[in-house]
Amino acid sequence: EELGLRGKICKNWCLNPHPTLIPAIESGWVESVHSFGGELGMEKYMAARPDVFFTGADGSMRSNRAFCQMAGQYAADMFIGSTLQIDAEGNSSTVTKGRLSGFGGAPNMGHDPHGRRHATKAWLDMIKEPSPTARGHKLVVQMVETFQAKAKPTFVENLEAVQVAKDAGMPLAPIMIYADDVTHLLTEEGIAYLYMADSMEERKKMIAAVAGITDIGLRANPKDVEKLRQSGKVAFPSDLGIDKSRATRSMLAAKSIADLVEWSGGLYEPPAKFRSW
Repeated sequence: EELGLRGKICKNWCLNPHPTLIPAIESGWVESVHSFGGELGMEKYMAARPDVFFTGADGSMRSNRAFCQMAGQYAADMFIGSTLQIDAEGNSSTVTKGRLSGFGGAPNMGHDPHGRRHATKAWLDMIKEPSPTARGHKLVVQMVETFQAKAKPTFVENLEAVQVAKDAGMPLAPIMIYADDVTHLLTEEGIAYLYMADSMEERKKMIAAVAGITDIGLRANPKDVEKLRQSGKVAFPSDLGIDKSRATRSMLAAKSIADLVEWSGGLYEPPAKFRSW
């Protein structure tokens, strides 16, 4: 409610389409999903749930990507995404050496469209200094782990996308989401409310505060971090009343891919690499 999100608890989200086979499980507040892409293995589930997904008479998904992209740009209050690399200023990209991924919807939906002409509470809450000509800001959240597989840091001094652009003769580095569009940065260390930063220098300090033991994170000054926490610009789990020791799989609604398969009544067919049973 604080984010102005439109949604309420509904009993038909993530439920077995055949409730006579498996007891209904309430596990969310999503009433419908308008997808601009597909998920391998979800075909049969989506065909059985036209009450949630936009499907055609044949049961296949009708994504209507153009409208999804437009709605994502101008009608969504909040975008939550992940990425492969973030630099010290908060620019991010999924383009790395030898890899190009996730560069479809994120650049379109993970930004703040300045031409927005409708106001919502979430958008208005991003205004720092009230003014008759002030503009709100779409909530753009980057949610990442400080390190990826094989101890590869997510936070880097320079995005590999910069070198990729040079090697490929591109006019600009393929930045997925630009720093000034990001309002919140969430890691396992804490959350940085970047929209509250008063300068680029402070923004860098806020990013370093939640960058863990990466090179960028190790540059964080403990005194600066404490000051940011006191001002509410950075929050650690303890600041939010969260006990990190309780963050186990027992807190998850679905504790495994197998649970999702069971909830779907066997309709979800995950790729083989996700099967561990």
